Amino acid sequence: MLNYKSILITGGTGSFGKKFIETILSRFPEVKRIVIYSRDELKQSVLKQKYPEKQFPQLRFFIGDVRDGDRLIRACDGIDVIIHAAAIKQVDTAEYNPDECIKTNINGAQNVINAALATNVKHVVALSTDKACAPINLYGATKLCSDKLFVAANNIKGSKDLKFSAVRYGNVMGSRGSVIPFFIDKRESGVLPITHMEMTRFNISLQAGVDLVMYAIEHHLGGEIFIPKIPSYKIVDVATAIAPNAKLEDVGIRPGEKLHEEMITPTDALNTIDLGKYYAILPSVSYAHTNEDYIKHHHAVLVPFGFHYSSDINTEWETVETLRNKIVKYCDPNFIVK
Repeated sequence: MLNYKSILITGGTGSFGKKFIETILSRFPEVKRIVIYSRDELKQSVLKQKYPEKQFPQLRFFIGDVRDGDRLIRACDGIDVIIHAAAIKQVDTAEYNPDECIKTNINGAQNVINAALATNVKHVVALSTDKACAPINLYGATKLCSDKLFVAANNIKGSKDLKFSAVRYGNVMGSRGSVIPFFIDKRESGVLPITHMEMTRFNISLQAGVDLVMYAIEHHLGGEIFIPKIPSYKIVDVATAIAPNAKLEDVGIRPGEKLHEEMITPTDALNTIDLGKYYAILPSVSYAHTNEDYIKHHHAVLVPFGFHYSSDINTEWETVETLRNKIVKYCDPNFIVK
């Protein structure tokens, strides 16, 4: 699928970008070029040490910001596939710096779209978040806007052989700033802070997120928001899995934080199809395809009326034991219970 293709990853030095690069090099040894587009020269330098030029000549490191439309167009010259992973992601950071979040997450998304339209890119897949579903914080609202921009871009591509879509998933296990490494660091204190004892979240591994993007590249018709079927966990079960003897201190929900996360609302469900391993929310306005076109293309069926995909009413759940196994597999191979 990606052999002999050129790929650009915005935010390519982040957790997703690094796993995506690793996966491409493993599965597609004949990939033509991988352009890592990001604004942090230190992270690029660290990644260059892992992938030295003589051994990995297909990698290119491109300093740039998604806010800079001209720079993006330059970076997209000769690119076949764009994976848009760059974003301001911390909820509290976005609340305190709203204008900066809008510039990156919304204006940056439009710049990616414009760059794809101005060059010969064939596929664009943008990373979304469960917080974009019925958002209550600025980060989620900006990502919902971003989703809408990428979906609508399919209506302005004209005769170009170009497809835009997005993927939406929940908390990535062990990613920077996530709860698992935080709890592991805090467990020596004997106290773990819990924002709410009833809180739940969706759970996905970094590799599963990469695989979802790969699926979207290969199968999208354009305009879909792909959503994986993944388990939920209770935050207290994560704490128990990591430090069963620690005291759990209820510190209260933080500003902009939900008690439970959603990925498909009952209203979204009216335009949502079940693909088997994944769901896909279809565009509410499409001049190229009908819902029937998507159903036929994906060999899918509409979800039931009133369907609601939320972390608290999920049908699949992590247990303390499965969480421990996944912590060893995805986060820390040397993890032991204390």
